[in-house]
Amino acid sequence: MTAALVSACSSGAAAPERPPHVVRPTADADFDYQIGGPYRPPSGVRAVARDRGAAPARGLYNICYVNAFQAQPDALDWWRANHPDLLLRDAHDRLVIDEDWDEALLDLSTAAKRARLAKIVGAWFDGCADAGYQAVEPDNLDSYTRSQGLLTSSDAVAFAKLLAGRAHAAGLAVGQKNTAELLSRHAATGFDFAVAEECARYDECGQYASAYDDRVFVIEYRAADFARACRAWGARLSIVLRDLDVRPAGAKGYVRKAC
Repeated sequence: MTAALVSACSSGAAAPERPPHVVRPTADADFDYQIGGPYRPPSGVRAVARDRGAAPARGLYNICYVNAFQAQPDALDWWRANHPDLLLRDAHDRLVIDEDWDEALLDLSTAAKRARLAKIVGAWFDGCADAGYQAVEPDNLDSYTRSQGLLTSSDAVAFAKLLAGRAHAAGLAVGQKNTAELLSRHAATGFDFAVAEECARYDECGQYASAYDDRVFVIEYRAADFARACRAWGARLSIVLRDLDVRPAGAKGYVRKAC
């Protein structure tokens, strides 16, 4: 035993903690996208994505859905009451809204605000890890494109980098959600895999596959796009057809097929 080690032991100095082990998903795992409500995964499914309010599926690779860049409509009152300055506002002090989903954008425009938001969202990641999830998908990375020019891609990447670091510290892999235009910056950001909606429809699947060594979960919402994805990428990527509202099994309008 060296003198330095004897000194450390006798002084009661704690050994540095090892970072949690992060498990990345495997390529081409049969997948189900259940963010609209959990249900028993179909036979053969090995990976599933669920909303952070749902329990993970036992024995599977679980991805925790977190709306990290925008405010859920039912959470808007909470944001207004607790962090009103973290909601993005235009020159007339009006909230900037994603009209498709009626979600207010979060304000990523300064380093100080990004740091505060990362603490809030990071606590949600910790909840995912505590629940037993292996990974997280922070949604709406592309919110800057709906910000009326108030946010930039660099703002989004800087915030995503904070989130990736927080996820890894919690032992979670972290996935890039959509936004093919930022694939060239994925390594610097720290993403481990991708969740790509409609990449066949927009002819982007190859870009995701190349960036993430086929660790890509594809969700298509139109039968023709799903068929195209399966023909081109079914042997390499995890591909599923879902209804647009990602309803749980048994609900009217539920659709789920895999290649």
